[in-house]
Amino acid sequence: MSEVIIGILAGMGPRSTAPFIDLVIDECQAQYGAMYDEEFPKMIVYSLPTPFYIDRPINHELMKQTLIEGLQKLQSFGVSFIAMPCNSAHIYFKELKESINIDILNIIEETVNKLPAVSQKVTLFSTSSTFESKIYQKGISDSGHEFIFKDQWQIKINNLIQNIKKDKNNARNMADWNELIKDVEGENIENIVVACTDLNVVLENMHPQINIIDSSRCLAKSMVSKYLESNK
Repeated sequence: MSEVIIGILAGMGPRSTAPFIDLVIDECQAQYGAMYDEEFPKMIVYSLPTPFYIDRPINHELMKQTLIEGLQKLQSFGVSFIAMPCNSAHIYFKELKESINIDILNIIEETVNKLPAVSQKVTLFSTSSTFESKIYQKGISDSGHEFIFKDQWQIKINNLIQNIKKDKNNARNMADWNELIKDVEGENIENIVVACTDLNVVLENMHPQINIIDSSRCLAKSMVSKYLESNK
């Protein structure tokens, strides 16, 4: 059996890559007790700059072509399968999947699968492009949950993402995040799907009472599970 090498198309945004790798390491320790360096997976991480802007429209054709080139580059390195820790990239998932000959894990599917089994109220924290694509809303509704969202939240989320990109250590970031959490709790919403990997910066420093379903963590968990299955 050929060795299993994980491909990660990351860098979207640049600060989200390192937190995602930390999540993967955590999952290796949790799922199979990895301890020594040689017990962790071989991974090729491609940090890919993309033409994404939080404050202006996206050129979807340029974005899609950039992602395809990144995936094909990873495939050329001989990776066994690929994970993309970027929710917005999954807007083009069908075309991206068809552009290569190896598997790509789908962060949307992996995240929706972690929703509670019983029907509850769910909201979404993501970029505007992910939100407007409705890829998460469909998955949430199809799973039998009630989707709730207020338009003013997106403005706050966009500002928070932009500020994290500028300065991840700004104390204002946590204050803005806590304000969003308070708004959601006021609507009696039980679950927040966090579907922007840049928000990992604030997730690391908080422990809310509300259930947080972090798409990055869901993808890391599934990635390690697939790695273990491929090594059988």
